[in-house]
Amino acid sequence: MTGAPLLKVCGLRDAATAAGAAKLAIDYIGFVFAPSKRRVTASEARDLIAAMREEGGRQRFVGVFVNPSLDELDAVLSEAPLDVVQLHGAETADFVRAFRERHPGVRVWKALGVSGEADHSAEAVASRLAPFAGLLDGLLLDAYDPHVGGGTGKTFRWDAIPAYAAWTEREGIPLFAAGGLHADNVRELLAAHAVGGVDVSSGVETDGAKDLTKIRTFVERVKP
Repeated sequence: MTGAPLLKVCGLRDAATAAGAAKLAIDYIGFVFAPSKRRVTASEARDLIAAMREEGGRQRFVGVFVNPSLDELDAVLSEAPLDVVQLHGAETADFVRAFRERHPGVRVWKALGVSGEADHSAEAVASRLAPFAGLLDGLLLDAYDPHVGGGTGKTFRWDAIPAYAAWTEREGIPLFAAGGLHADNVRELLAAHAVGGVDVSSGVETDGAKDLTKIRTFVERVKP
């Protein structure tokens, strides 16, 4: 990895925070459309995107989904101008292929939950991801949770990163690390592993709401 990593802040819901974030060195803003306390509607995301654009924000916008139907994605994209769809469930390569055919201008990231019990050798990872070769624009690693897609505030086994990084390097796509990141541990991650980007959500919240001061501090740690 060369230069500063990409930075995604996920789970924005209110206009004031969005307006403040628009002025920061954030590359991607994530909106959660899956069941979550951070969930937004397509119209809410549309309005937040418009508010950030009015403030001069140049961020790209990511929709986070867990096992959506193609019709659901069609409906959201007809209203909210997303740049990226992040698939955080058990979506198959065939599903990704079908989506790309319907929306060739929208990028696709696949999120994977990293389980401590799974085999994270280079061979196992390459085999697991082989069906997605040539179909993805980014891969995101998060803490595994059997009940929710992400946003748990838990870290995963960072020693699993190199095998996934090798695959994404061959694919020519960025690898994002998520899960339990905050201002006090993100530099440790970046010093130990050459990831292409980081994704933060609960680590920049206070009492369950996005905290612009924490967001600013996190940005400073990632992009000094």
